[in-house]
Amino acid sequence: MRPSSLRQAELPGVRSLYADLLSNFPGVSRFYASAPSLDAARAAAAGIRMDVGHRKLLVEELGAQNRDGDDATAASLELLSRPGTVAVATGQQVGVLGGPVFTLYKALTAARCADELTRSGTPAVPVFWLATEDHDLEEVDHAWAFGPSVRPRRIQSVCRGVAGAAVGAIRVEDAGIDKLEAVCEGLPYAAEAVRMARNAYGASPAFGRAFQALYRQLLQGTGTVFLSPMRAGVRGLAAPLVRRAIERASELSEALVERGGGLQEAGYHQQVHFRASSSLVMLFEDSARTALKRKNGMYWTTSRAYSREELLERLEDAPLDISPSALLRPVMQDYLLPTAALIAGPSEAAYLAQSSVLYQKLLGRMPAVLPRASFTVLDHGSRKFLRKYELAVSDCMAPLPDLESAVAQRIVPPSLRDALEHRRSRIGDALGGIEAALRDFDPTLATSFGLSQRKIEYQLDKIAAKVSRESLRRDRTARRHARRLASWIYPQGNLQERVYSVLPFVAKFGPSFVERVVSAIRPGSARHVVLDL
Repeated sequence: MRPSSLRQAELPGVRSLYADLLSNFPGVSRFYASAPSLDAARAAAAGIRMDVGHRKLLVEELGAQNRDGDDATAASLELLSRPGTVAVATGQQVGVLGGPVFTLYKALTAARCADELTRSGTPAVPVFWLATEDHDLEEVDHAWAFGPSVRPRRIQSVCRGVAGAAVGAIRVEDAGIDKLEAVCEGLPYAAEAVRMARNAYGASPAFGRAFQALYRQLLQGTGTVFLSPMRAGVRGLAAPLVRRAIERASELSEALVERGGGLQEAGYHQQVHFRASSSLVMLFEDSARTALKRKNGMYWTTSRAYSREELLERLEDAPLDISPSALLRPVMQDYLLPTAALIAGPSEAAYLAQSSVLYQKLLGRMPAVLPRASFTVLDHGSRKFLRKYELAVSDCMAPLPDLESAVAQRIVPPSLRDALEHRRSRIGDALGGIEAALRDFDPTLATSFGLSQRKIEYQLDKIAAKVSRESLRRDRTARRHARRLASWIYPQGNLQERVYSVLPFVAKFGPSFVERVVSAIRPGSARHVVLDL
């Protein structure tokens, strides 16, 4: 097989902003505080000054949220209570059955980075932000799993809650564990994976609590501290930052609009299309999270208007009612935490390119943005088929017809393949010689012949494609192998890590899957690793 890693910038669907952050930082340096490195995290740590009283209240709140943690978590909380200790933060939506497996990779990257910083003299702890305030239920109410046949199977949960409510508080009445068990039946560690799911979801808890319970099992021994923002203690601590964001709304909006224009002028995208009328806060009304628009000094929902003073009063009396927008959320997180490094994927990194102006104006500092670890896990079957058809993992990160075509080309009888390739090359050389001779004689004839040459080459390509398709049609086994590779490496036309839940990997490789991932993480690395298990 070919190389065991790829640049993340080369992965399908990765946009240029993230690619340049990882591989061409000078091109994006005006949008971030520093290059993505542990050295930058150490420098950011040196600039953090956290009030002693704030730190004390923070650790008390985190202690209340992590009472069921193990000894490593207790040690992290004790370390965080000391002046000078910093956080390596990451987070994710609280998807049912743990969400896509890249969520685990994020959490483990934060733990590894915290370990590296601590070893080098900068005490650090990993903190996982539970995105319990997010209100997009359709993104988190299902999971994807696979079984021995490696077919993507959707597992849909049954939930009970108010439309538009914060998903962290919505109750999961049925997480689909019975279906998970049926899908994973036959995998060697299916019982362990199902047991983890039942331990977390068996009593029909809310999304946030169940997600934390599952990851508490997965992240044992890493010292990870969980933080949910949907608690009065957290929001009380964050209120001064949110107050400043409301009071300085015009100034901050102007800066964000300017930043959006700067990103577009540089050829990058805006993750959030922020307008002068956009708001940095949202409002909880009747349990639903409602967007606000700014106009004529007022904040508008679809049904009524609020003055700035009314919002500030609401913040004072009921801080849980005022929710940060996507751009303000990371700033609020790093106001609460002494964050030296943020572990981010492509979407978060794009948000942060815009939010950096808020960091400058509201916080006066910004953590280093480090890439999360990224993996494609290979099993015995995928490894065998890659070798059989002489394919690289990157060849499989393509639409199924393209992968089938690649496999088909490799099963064409050698004599026919040689005839098509070598004689096509000889024909191309001969046609090129004719065109050169015609150009010396009469350029207009050479131009006319060039059109004929392209038609001939097109027909040769067409017959080669027909030969490949016919070979694949005759060889049903090869087609089955191509589909198996696609289902494993690029399911649903997406990266493996962005589709499958963590639990089927536990079912296939055992609880030691987590340890094997940890051993493969290189903090700060911008490589997508092919993990051969």
